[in-house]
Amino acid sequence: MKSYQEWQALKAAITLPSQAYINGQFCSAQQGETFACINPADEAVLTQVASCDQADVDLAVQAAKAAFSSGSWSQMAPNKRKQILQKWADLLTEHADELALIDTLDMGKSIAEMVSIDVPDSIDCLRWSAECIDKLYGEIAPTNADNLALISREPVGVVAIITPWNYPLMMVMWKIAPALAAGNSVILKPSEKSPLSALRIAELATQAGVPNGVLNVLPGFGHTTGKALALHHEIGTLAFTGSSRVAGLLMQYAGQSNMKRVWLEAGGKSPCLVFADCKDIAAAAKGAAAAIFSNQGEVCIACSRLYVEESIKQDFMEALLAAAKHYIPGDPLDPNTTMGPLVDKAQLDTVTGFIESALQQGATLEMGGVPEYQKGQGFYAHPTIFSNANHDMSFVQEEIFGPVLAVMTFDSEAQAIALANDSKYGLGASVWTQDLSRAHRVSRQLEAGMVWINTWGDGDSTVPFGGVKASGNGRDKSWHALEKYTELKNTWIRL
Repeated sequence: MKSYQEWQALKAAITLPSQAYINGQFCSAQQGETFACINPADEAVLTQVASCDQADVDLAVQAAKAAFSSGSWSQMAPNKRKQILQKWADLLTEHADELALIDTLDMGKSIAEMVSIDVPDSIDCLRWSAECIDKLYGEIAPTNADNLALISREPVGVVAIITPWNYPLMMVMWKIAPALAAGNSVILKPSEKSPLSALRIAELATQAGVPNGVLNVLPGFGHTTGKALALHHEIGTLAFTGSSRVAGLLMQYAGQSNMKRVWLEAGGKSPCLVFADCKDIAAAAKGAAAAIFSNQGEVCIACSRLYVEESIKQDFMEALLAAAKHYIPGDPLDPNTTMGPLVDKAQLDTVTGFIESALQQGATLEMGGVPEYQKGQGFYAHPTIFSNANHDMSFVQEEIFGPVLAVMTFDSEAQAIALANDSKYGLGASVWTQDLSRAHRVSRQLEAGMVWINTWGDGDSTVPFGGVKASGNGRDKSWHALEKYTELKNTWIRL
Protein backbone atom coordinates (compact mmCIF):
# COMPACT_ATOMS: atom_id res chain seq x y z
CA MET A 1 0.00 0.00 0.00
CA LYS A 2 1.36 3.41 -0.97
CA SER A 3 1.74 6.10 1.67
CA TYR A 4 -0.44 9.22 1.77
CA GLN A 5 2.40 11.22 0.25
CA GLU A 6 2.81 8.72 -2.58
CA TRP A 7 -0.90 8.87 -3.41
CA GLN A 8 -0.74 12.64 -3.43
CA ALA A 9 2.21 12.51 -5.82
CA LEU A 10 0.34 10.15 -8.14
CA LYS A 11 -2.68 12.45 -7.98
CA ALA A 12 -0.53 15.37 -9.14
CA ALA A 13 0.85 13.35 -12.05
CA ILE A 14 -2.27 11.59 -13.30
CA THR A 15 -4.14 12.59 -16.45
CA LEU A 16 -7.86 12.01 -16.11
CA PRO A 17 -9.96 10.95 -19.11
CA SER A 18 -12.74 13.35 -19.99
CA GLN A 19 -14.17 12.46 -23.41
CA ALA A 20 -16.66 9.86 -24.58
CA TYR A 21 -15.22 6.64 -25.98
CA ILE A 22 -16.84 5.58 -29.25
CA ASN A 23 -15.56 3.15 -31.88
CA GLY A 24 -12.16 2.77 -30.26
CA GLN A 25 -11.30 6.41 -29.72
CA PHE A 26 -11.97 9.33 -27.43
CA CYS A 27 -14.22 12.05 -28.79
CA SER A 28 -16.17 15.08 -27.62
CA ALA A 29 -19.94 14.96 -27.32
CA GLN A 30 -21.61 15.80 -30.63
CA GLN A 31 -23.18 18.95 -29.18
CA GLY A 32 -19.98 19.92 -27.37
CA GLU A 33 -21.64 19.83 -23.94
CA THR A 34 -19.69 18.98 -20.77
CA PHE A 35 -20.31 18.66 -17.04
CA ALA A 36 -18.02 19.12 -14.07
CA CYS A 37 -16.61 16.09 -12.29
CA ILE A 38 -16.22 17.02 -8.61
CA ASN A 39 -13.92 15.57 -5.96
CA PRO A 40 -16.29 15.00 -3.00
CA ALA A 41 -13.44 15.25 -0.49
CA ASP A 42 -12.63 18.90 -1.20
CA GLU A 43 -15.24 19.92 -3.82
CA ALA A 44 -12.55 20.78 -6.37
CA VAL A 45 -13.32 20.26 -10.06
CA LEU A 46 -11.35 17.27 -11.30
CA THR A 47 -12.16 17.75 -14.97
CA GLN A 48 -14.93 18.65 -17.40
CA VAL A 49 -16.46 15.50 -18.90
CA ALA A 50 -18.29 15.11 -22.21
CA SER A 51 -22.06 15.14 -21.70
CA CYS A 52 -23.59 12.82 -24.27
CA ASP A 53 -27.14 12.88 -25.62
CA GLN A 54 -29.26 11.30 -28.37
CA ALA A 55 -26.78 12.07 -31.16
CA ASP A 56 -23.95 10.36 -29.30
CA VAL A 57 -26.16 7.37 -28.49
CA ASP A 58 -27.02 7.00 -32.18
CA LEU A 59 -23.34 7.18 -33.12
CA ALA A 60 -22.36 4.60 -30.51
CA VAL A 61 -25.18 2.24 -31.51
CA GLN A 62 -24.11 2.51 -35.13
CA ALA A 63 -20.52 1.62 -34.20
CA ALA A 64 -21.59 -1.21 -31.89
CA LYS A 65 -24.00 -2.69 -34.43
CA ALA A 66 -21.41 -2.53 -37.22
CA ALA A 67 -18.83 -4.23 -35.00
CA PHE A 68 -21.30 -6.97 -34.09
CA SER A 69 -22.37 -7.55 -37.68
CA SER A 70 -18.78 -7.74 -38.87
CA GLY A 71 -18.15 -10.71 -36.60
CA SER A 72 -14.81 -9.28 -35.48
CA TRP A 73 -15.81 -10.06 -31.90
CA SER A 74 -19.16 -11.81 -31.98
CA GLN A 75 -17.89 -14.60 -34.23
CA MET A 76 -14.37 -14.76 -32.87
CA ALA A 77 -13.44 -18.15 -31.46
CA PRO A 78 -14.33 -18.20 -27.75
CA ASN A 79 -10.78 -19.16 -26.82
CA LYS A 80 -9.45 -16.13 -28.68
CA ARG A 81 -11.95 -13.82 -26.96
CA LYS A 82 -10.80 -15.32 -23.67
CA GLN A 83 -7.16 -14.54 -24.45
CA ILE A 84 -7.94 -10.91 -25.24
CA LEU A 85 -10.01 -10.46 -22.10
CA GLN A 86 -7.23 -12.00 -20.03
CA LYS A 87 -4.75 -9.59 -21.61
CA TRP A 88 -7.13 -6.78 -20.68
CA ALA A 89 -7.13 -8.07 -17.10
CA ASP A 90 -3.33 -8.00 -17.19
CA LEU A 91 -3.42 -4.34 -18.23
CA LEU A 92 -5.86 -3.51 -15.45
CA THR A 93 -3.48 -5.18 -13.01
CA GLU A 94 -0.60 -3.08 -14.33
CA HIS A 95 -2.68 0.07 -13.84
CA ALA A 96 -4.28 -1.00 -10.55
CA ASP A 97 -3.03 1.97 -8.53
CA GLU A 98 -4.14 4.42 -11.20
CA LEU A 99 -7.65 2.91 -11.28
CA ALA A 100 -7.86 2.92 -7.49
CA LEU A 101 -6.87 6.57 -7.39
CA ILE A 102 -9.35 7.57 -10.10
CA ASP A 103 -12.32 6.13 -8.23
CA THR A 104 -11.17 7.60 -4.91
CA LEU A 105 -10.91 11.06 -6.44
CA ASP A 106 -14.13 10.69 -8.40
CA MET A 107 -16.40 9.10 -5.80
CA GLY A 108 -14.76 9.58 -2.41
CA LYS A 109 -14.34 6.00 -1.24
CA SER A 110 -11.24 5.19 0.78
CA ILE A 111 -8.11 4.35 -1.14
CA ALA A 112 -7.51 1.39 1.18
CA GLU A 113 -10.84 -0.14 0.16
CA MET A 114 -10.16 0.52 -3.52
CA VAL A 115 -6.79 -1.23 -3.33
CA SER A 116 -7.92 -4.17 -1.22
CA ILE A 117 -11.44 -4.79 -2.55
CA ASP A 118 -12.72 -2.91 -5.60
CA VAL A 119 -9.80 -3.22 -7.99
CA PRO A 120 -8.84 -6.85 -7.28
CA ASP A 121 -12.48 -7.98 -7.27
CA SER A 122 -13.08 -6.22 -10.58
CA ILE A 123 -10.09 -7.91 -12.17
CA ASP A 124 -11.15 -11.27 -10.74
CA CYS A 125 -14.62 -10.84 -12.26
CA LEU A 126 -13.09 -10.16 -15.67
CA ARG A 127 -10.79 -13.17 -15.47
CA TRP A 128 -13.57 -15.44 -14.25
CA SER A 129 -15.94 -14.34 -17.01
CA ALA A 130 -13.23 -14.82 -19.59
CA GLU A 131 -12.59 -18.36 -18.40
CA CYS A 132 -16.30 -19.20 -18.57
CA ILE A 133 -16.89 -18.45 -22.19
CA ASP A 134 -15.09 -21.40 -23.81
CA LYS A 135 -16.74 -23.76 -21.33
CA LEU A 136 -20.34 -22.87 -22.13
CA TYR A 137 -21.65 -25.94 -23.94
CA GLY A 138 -24.82 -26.27 -25.96
CA GLU A 139 -27.37 -29.08 -25.69
CA ILE A 140 -28.90 -31.81 -27.85
CA ALA A 141 -32.58 -32.34 -27.14
CA PRO A 142 -33.85 -35.95 -26.68
CA THR A 143 -35.83 -36.11 -29.95
CA ASN A 144 -36.70 -39.21 -31.98
CA ALA A 145 -34.12 -40.78 -34.27
CA ASP A 146 -35.41 -38.97 -37.37
CA ASN A 147 -34.53 -35.52 -36.05
CA LEU A 148 -31.65 -33.66 -34.45
CA ALA A 149 -32.47 -30.67 -32.22
CA LEU A 150 -29.59 -28.41 -31.21
CA ILE A 151 -29.94 -25.85 -28.43
CA SER A 152 -27.31 -23.13 -28.44
CA ARG A 153 -26.59 -19.82 -26.75
CA GLU A 154 -25.74 -16.84 -28.93
CA PRO A 155 -24.87 -13.24 -28.09
CA VAL A 156 -27.79 -10.81 -28.00
CA GLY A 157 -26.14 -8.18 -30.20
CA VAL A 158 -25.94 -4.62 -28.88
CA VAL A 159 -26.19 -4.42 -25.08
CA ALA A 160 -26.66 -1.17 -23.15
CA ILE A 161 -25.40 -1.04 -19.59
CA ILE A 162 -26.15 1.69 -17.04
CA THR A 163 -24.14 1.59 -13.82
CA PRO A 164 -24.25 3.45 -10.48
CA TRP A 165 -21.77 5.72 -8.79
CA ASN A 166 -21.08 3.89 -5.53
CA TYR A 167 -18.73 1.17 -6.87
CA PRO A 168 -17.72 2.72 -10.21
CA LEU A 169 -15.19 0.13 -11.38
CA MET A 170 -16.67 -2.98 -9.78
CA MET A 171 -20.28 -2.46 -10.89
CA VAL A 172 -19.10 -1.75 -14.43
CA MET A 173 -17.03 -4.92 -14.56
CA TRP A 174 -19.79 -7.12 -13.11
CA LYS A 175 -21.82 -6.27 -16.20
CA ILE A 176 -19.47 -5.63 -19.09
CA ALA A 177 -17.24 -8.65 -18.40
CA PRO A 178 -19.93 -11.32 -19.03
CA ALA A 179 -21.57 -9.24 -21.77
CA LEU A 180 -18.29 -8.99 -23.69
CA ALA A 181 -17.27 -12.56 -22.94
CA ALA A 182 -20.53 -13.74 -24.55
CA GLY A 183 -19.63 -11.90 -27.77
CA ASN A 184 -21.83 -8.82 -27.54
CA SER A 185 -21.06 -5.24 -28.40
CA VAL A 186 -21.56 -2.97 -25.38
CA ILE A 187 -22.56 0.64 -24.85
CA LEU A 188 -21.87 1.67 -21.27
CA LYS A 189 -23.31 4.71 -19.51
CA PRO A 190 -21.54 5.14 -16.18
CA SER A 191 -23.07 7.41 -13.58
CA GLU A 192 -22.42 11.09 -14.18
CA LYS A 193 -21.22 11.20 -10.55
CA SER A 194 -18.29 8.83 -11.16
CA PRO A 195 -17.61 8.22 -14.87
CA LEU A 196 -13.83 8.40 -15.05
CA SER A 197 -12.61 4.84 -14.41
CA ALA A 198 -15.03 3.47 -17.02
CA LEU A 199 -13.45 5.70 -19.66
CA ARG A 200 -9.96 4.61 -18.69
CA ILE A 201 -10.65 0.87 -18.78
CA ALA A 202 -12.29 1.21 -22.21
CA GLU A 203 -9.04 2.63 -23.54
CA LEU A 204 -7.16 -0.28 -21.98
CA ALA A 205 -9.62 -2.73 -23.56
CA THR A 206 -8.70 -1.43 -27.00
CA GLN A 207 -5.01 -1.78 -26.15
CA ALA A 208 -5.67 -5.39 -25.18
CA GLY A 209 -7.18 -6.15 -28.58
CA VAL A 210 -10.93 -5.64 -28.15
CA PRO A 211 -12.02 -4.49 -31.65
CA ASN A 212 -13.20 -0.96 -32.25
CA GLY A 213 -16.90 -0.46 -31.62
CA VAL A 214 -17.22 -3.43 -29.28
CA LEU A 215 -16.96 -1.36 -26.09
CA ASN A 216 -18.24 2.22 -26.10
CA VAL A 217 -18.59 4.52 -23.08
CA LEU A 218 -21.01 7.47 -23.02
CA PRO A 219 -20.81 9.71 -19.96
CA GLY A 220 -24.00 11.66 -19.45
CA PHE A 221 -27.18 12.01 -17.47
CA GLY A 222 -29.96 9.53 -16.93
CA HIS A 223 -32.73 11.71 -18.35
CA THR A 224 -30.79 12.21 -21.60
CA THR A 225 -28.22 9.47 -22.31
CA GLY A 226 -29.86 6.78 -20.20
CA LYS A 227 -33.33 7.42 -21.56
CA ALA A 228 -32.05 7.47 -25.15
CA LEU A 229 -30.41 4.08 -24.66
CA ALA A 230 -33.52 2.58 -23.10
CA LEU A 231 -35.72 3.81 -25.95
CA HIS A 232 -33.36 2.82 -28.77
CA HIS A 233 -34.77 0.17 -31.12
CA GLU A 234 -31.37 -1.28 -32.06
CA ILE A 235 -30.44 -2.26 -28.50
CA GLY A 236 -31.44 -5.79 -27.62
CA THR A 237 -30.76 -5.87 -23.88
CA LEU A 238 -30.45 -3.25 -21.17
CA ALA A 239 -28.75 -3.99 -17.82
CA PHE A 240 -29.01 -1.51 -14.98
CA THR A 241 -27.95 -1.02 -11.38
CA GLY A 242 -29.42 1.92 -9.49
CA SER A 243 -32.56 3.11 -7.79
CA SER A 244 -35.91 1.33 -7.96
CA ARG A 245 -37.53 4.52 -9.28
CA VAL A 246 -35.24 4.68 -12.30
CA ALA A 247 -35.51 0.92 -12.79
CA GLY A 248 -39.26 1.33 -13.21
CA LEU A 249 -38.78 4.07 -15.78
CA LEU A 250 -36.40 1.90 -17.80
CA MET A 251 -38.99 -0.89 -17.94
CA GLN A 252 -41.49 1.62 -19.30
CA TYR A 253 -39.05 2.85 -21.94
CA ALA A 254 -38.32 -0.71 -23.02
CA GLY A 255 -42.04 -1.33 -23.48
CA GLN A 256 -42.42 1.89 -25.45
CA SER A 257 -39.64 0.89 -27.86
CA ASN A 258 -38.72 -2.63 -28.96
CA MET A 259 -39.57 -4.60 -25.77
CA LYS A 260 -35.87 -5.11 -25.15
CA ARG A 261 -35.04 -7.32 -22.21
CA VAL A 262 -34.31 -5.26 -19.11
CA TRP A 263 -32.24 -6.66 -16.23
CA LEU A 264 -32.42 -4.61 -13.06
CA GLU A 265 -30.49 -4.54 -9.80
CA ALA A 266 -32.30 -1.84 -7.87
CA GLY A 267 -32.63 -0.52 -4.33
CA GLY A 268 -32.25 -2.24 -1.02
CA LYS A 269 -33.16 -1.86 2.64
CA SER A 270 -31.54 -5.01 3.93
CA PRO A 271 -32.26 -6.40 7.41
CA CYS A 272 -29.74 -7.76 9.89
CA LEU A 273 -31.17 -10.22 12.44
CA VAL A 274 -29.21 -10.95 15.62
CA PHE A 275 -30.58 -13.78 17.76
CA ALA A 276 -29.86 -14.30 21.46
CA ASP A 277 -28.06 -17.56 20.69
CA CYS A 278 -25.39 -15.63 18.76
CA LYS A 279 -22.13 -16.95 20.22
CA ASP A 280 -19.93 -13.91 19.65
CA ILE A 281 -21.78 -10.62 20.23
CA ALA A 282 -18.64 -8.57 19.54
CA ALA A 283 -18.19 -10.21 16.13
CA ALA A 284 -21.86 -9.72 15.30
CA ALA A 285 -21.69 -6.06 16.31
CA LYS A 286 -18.57 -5.59 14.20
CA GLY A 287 -20.36 -7.22 11.25
CA ALA A 288 -23.46 -5.09 11.75
CA ALA A 289 -21.35 -1.92 11.81
CA ALA A 290 -19.52 -2.91 8.63
CA ALA A 291 -22.87 -3.69 7.00
CA ILE A 292 -24.00 -0.08 7.29
CA PHE A 293 -20.88 2.07 7.55
CA SER A 294 -18.63 0.50 4.88
CA ASN A 295 -18.29 2.76 1.85
CA GLN A 296 -20.05 5.51 3.85
CA GLY A 297 -23.25 3.48 3.75
CA GLU A 298 -23.46 4.00 0.00
CA VAL A 299 -24.04 0.29 -0.57
CA CYS A 300 -27.09 -1.32 -2.13
CA ILE A 301 -26.85 -4.31 0.24
CA ALA A 302 -26.29 -2.15 3.33
CA CYS A 303 -28.07 -3.61 6.36
CA SER A 304 -29.70 -0.35 7.41
CA ARG A 305 -32.35 -2.18 9.49
CA LEU A 306 -30.95 -3.98 12.53
CA TYR A 307 -33.20 -6.28 14.56
CA VAL A 308 -31.81 -7.53 17.89
CA GLU A 309 -33.51 -10.05 20.15
CA GLU A 310 -34.81 -8.12 23.16
CA SER A 311 -32.93 -10.17 25.76
CA ILE A 312 -29.49 -9.13 24.43
CA LYS A 313 -30.30 -5.57 23.35
CA GLN A 314 -28.26 -3.78 26.02
CA ASP A 315 -25.12 -5.87 25.58
CA PHE A 316 -25.38 -5.70 21.82
CA MET A 317 -25.88 -1.92 21.73
CA GLU A 318 -22.73 -1.44 23.80
CA ALA A 319 -20.76 -3.64 21.40
CA LEU A 320 -22.29 -1.93 18.36
CA LEU A 321 -21.43 1.58 19.54
CA ALA A 322 -17.86 0.43 20.20
CA ALA A 323 -17.57 -1.14 16.75
CA ALA A 324 -18.97 1.95 15.04
CA LYS A 325 -16.15 4.08 16.45
CA HIS A 326 -13.85 2.40 13.91
CA TYR A 327 -15.53 4.41 11.15
CA ILE A 328 -14.08 7.91 11.24
CA PRO A 329 -14.59 10.25 8.26
CA GLY A 330 -11.35 11.51 6.79
CA ASP A 331 -9.28 12.16 3.68
CA PRO A 332 -9.93 9.15 1.42
CA LEU A 333 -6.36 9.27 0.10
CA ASP A 334 -5.04 8.53 3.58
CA PRO A 335 -4.59 4.73 3.78
CA ASN A 336 -5.74 4.86 7.41
CA THR A 337 -9.09 6.45 6.58
CA THR A 338 -12.03 4.10 7.15
CA MET A 339 -14.77 6.37 5.83
CA GLY A 340 -14.66 8.94 3.05
CA PRO A 341 -17.15 11.66 2.08
CA LEU A 342 -20.53 11.09 0.48
CA VAL A 343 -20.50 11.38 -3.28
CA ASP A 344 -21.97 14.89 -3.61
CA LYS A 345 -23.98 17.64 -1.93
CA ALA A 346 -27.28 16.19 -3.16
CA GLN A 347 -26.56 12.88 -1.42
CA LEU A 348 -25.47 14.70 1.73
CA ASP A 349 -28.75 16.63 1.71
CA THR A 350 -30.69 13.37 1.29
CA VAL A 351 -28.94 11.77 4.25
CA THR A 352 -29.44 14.93 6.31
CA GLY A 353 -33.15 14.92 5.54
CA PHE A 354 -33.58 11.33 6.71
CA ILE A 355 -31.69 11.98 9.95
CA GLU A 356 -33.84 15.02 10.65
CA SER A 357 -37.01 13.05 9.98
CA ALA A 358 -35.87 10.26 12.34
CA LEU A 359 -35.38 12.82 15.09
CA GLN A 360 -38.74 14.41 14.41
CA GLN A 361 -40.52 11.04 14.42
CA GLY A 362 -39.16 10.10 17.83
CA ALA A 363 -36.25 7.73 17.25
CA THR A 364 -33.51 7.85 19.90
CA LEU A 365 -30.15 9.12 18.66
CA GLU A 366 -27.34 6.91 19.99
CA MET A 367 -24.45 8.16 17.85
CA GLY A 368 -23.77 10.76 15.17
CA GLY A 369 -26.49 13.11 14.02
CA VAL A 370 -27.10 15.83 11.46
CA PRO A 371 -23.96 16.47 9.34
CA GLU A 372 -22.25 19.82 9.90
CA TYR A 373 -21.51 20.80 6.30
CA GLN A 374 -18.97 23.49 5.57
CA LYS A 375 -18.71 24.62 1.96
CA GLY A 376 -15.47 23.63 0.28
CA GLN A 377 -14.51 21.04 2.89
CA GLY A 378 -16.22 17.98 1.45
CA PHE A 379 -19.50 16.13 1.85
CA TYR A 380 -18.85 14.29 5.09
CA ALA A 381 -21.36 12.54 7.35
CA HIS A 382 -20.66 10.67 10.59
CA PRO A 383 -21.87 7.16 11.45
CA THR A 384 -25.37 7.64 12.84
CA ILE A 385 -27.30 5.11 14.92
CA PHE A 386 -30.90 5.37 16.10
CA SER A 387 -32.59 3.02 18.57
CA ASN A 388 -36.29 2.77 19.41
CA ALA A 389 -37.16 2.94 15.73
CA ASN A 390 -40.28 1.43 14.20
CA HIS A 391 -41.73 0.67 10.79
CA ASP A 392 -43.91 3.78 10.75
CA MET A 393 -40.79 5.93 10.42
CA SER A 394 -39.74 6.92 6.89
CA PHE A 395 -36.03 6.32 7.51
CA VAL A 396 -36.86 2.68 8.35
CA GLN A 397 -38.80 2.14 5.14
CA GLU A 398 -36.86 4.12 2.54
CA GLU A 399 -33.39 3.51 1.14
CA ILE A 400 -31.09 6.24 2.46
CA PHE A 401 -27.77 5.27 0.86
CA GLY A 402 -25.80 6.74 3.72
CA PRO A 403 -24.38 5.84 7.16
CA VAL A 404 -27.69 5.77 9.04
CA LEU A 405 -28.79 2.70 11.04
CA ALA A 406 -32.19 1.96 12.57
CA VAL A 407 -32.10 -0.46 15.54
CA MET A 408 -35.22 -2.37 16.60
CA THR A 409 -35.95 -5.42 18.73
CA PHE A 410 -37.94 -8.65 18.44
CA ASP A 411 -39.15 -11.31 20.87
CA SER A 412 -39.51 -14.37 18.64
CA GLU A 413 -38.17 -15.90 15.45
CA ALA A 414 -41.52 -15.46 13.73
CA GLN A 415 -41.62 -11.76 14.63
CA ALA A 416 -38.05 -11.28 13.38
CA ILE A 417 -38.91 -12.80 10.02
CA ALA A 418 -42.11 -10.76 9.72
CA LEU A 419 -40.24 -7.52 10.47
CA ALA A 420 -37.44 -8.36 8.07
CA ASN A 421 -39.90 -9.05 5.25
CA ASP A 422 -41.92 -5.90 5.92
CA SER A 423 -40.21 -3.98 3.14
CA LYS A 424 -40.78 -3.37 -0.54
CA TYR A 425 -37.16 -4.34 -1.10
CA GLY A 426 -35.59 -7.80 -1.15
CA LEU A 427 -31.90 -7.58 -1.96
CA GLY A 428 -29.91 -9.01 0.94
CA ALA A 429 -30.19 -10.08 4.57
CA SER A 430 -27.78 -11.00 7.35
CA VAL A 431 -28.57 -13.50 10.13
CA TRP A 432 -26.48 -14.07 13.24
CA THR A 433 -27.16 -17.34 15.09
CA GLN A 434 -25.33 -20.46 16.25
CA ASP A 435 -28.38 -22.65 15.65
CA LEU A 436 -27.85 -24.41 12.32
CA SER A 437 -31.50 -25.39 12.02
CA ARG A 438 -32.57 -21.81 12.67
CA ALA A 439 -30.10 -20.54 10.08
CA HIS A 440 -31.65 -22.77 7.40
CA ARG A 441 -35.19 -22.15 8.55
CA VAL A 442 -34.90 -18.36 8.66
CA SER A 443 -32.91 -18.01 5.44
CA ARG A 444 -35.59 -19.91 3.52
CA GLN A 445 -38.31 -17.59 4.80
CA LEU A 446 -36.51 -14.30 4.20
CA GLU A 447 -37.63 -12.48 1.06
CA ALA A 448 -34.17 -11.68 -0.27
CA GLY A 449 -31.97 -12.69 -3.18
CA MET A 450 -28.98 -13.17 -0.88
CA VAL A 451 -28.70 -14.25 2.75
CA TRP A 452 -25.49 -14.20 4.78
CA ILE A 453 -25.21 -16.30 7.93
CA ASN A 454 -22.85 -14.98 10.64
CA THR A 455 -21.33 -12.56 8.16
CA TRP A 456 -22.31 -9.83 5.72
CA GLY A 457 -21.46 -9.09 2.10
CA ASP A 458 -19.22 -12.10 1.52
CA GLY A 459 -19.07 -13.69 -1.91
CA ASP A 460 -16.96 -14.11 -5.01
CA SER A 461 -17.37 -14.57 -8.74
CA THR A 462 -18.83 -18.05 -8.33
CA VAL A 463 -22.09 -16.91 -6.71
CA PRO A 464 -24.92 -14.78 -8.17
CA PHE A 465 -25.70 -11.28 -6.93
CA GLY A 466 -29.17 -9.77 -7.10
CA GLY A 467 -32.54 -9.44 -5.43
CA VAL A 468 -36.31 -9.89 -5.53
CA LYS A 469 -39.36 -7.64 -5.10
CA ALA A 470 -38.53 -3.95 -5.75
CA SER A 471 -34.83 -4.80 -5.64
CA GLY A 472 -35.01 -6.05 -9.22
CA ASN A 473 -34.40 -9.18 -11.27
CA GLY A 474 -31.59 -11.04 -12.99
CA ARG A 475 -28.20 -11.71 -11.45
CA ASP A 476 -24.67 -10.40 -11.76
CA LYS A 477 -21.64 -12.70 -11.33
CA SER A 478 -21.49 -16.49 -11.69
CA TRP A 479 -22.70 -18.51 -14.70
CA HIS A 480 -26.09 -16.89 -14.30
CA ALA A 481 -24.78 -13.51 -15.47
CA LEU A 482 -24.17 -14.99 -18.91
CA GLU A 483 -27.86 -15.84 -19.18
CA LYS A 484 -28.68 -12.12 -19.32
CA TYR A 485 -26.47 -11.49 -22.33
CA THR A 486 -27.24 -14.51 -24.50
CA GLU A 487 -30.20 -15.77 -26.51
CA LEU A 488 -31.31 -19.40 -26.61
CA LYS A 489 -31.63 -20.76 -30.14
CA ASN A 490 -33.24 -24.03 -31.16
CA THR A 491 -32.09 -25.53 -34.49
CA TRP A 492 -34.28 -28.47 -35.59
CA ILE A 493 -32.78 -30.71 -38.26
CA ARG A 494 -34.83 -33.39 -40.03
CA LEU A 495 -32.45 -36.22 -40.89
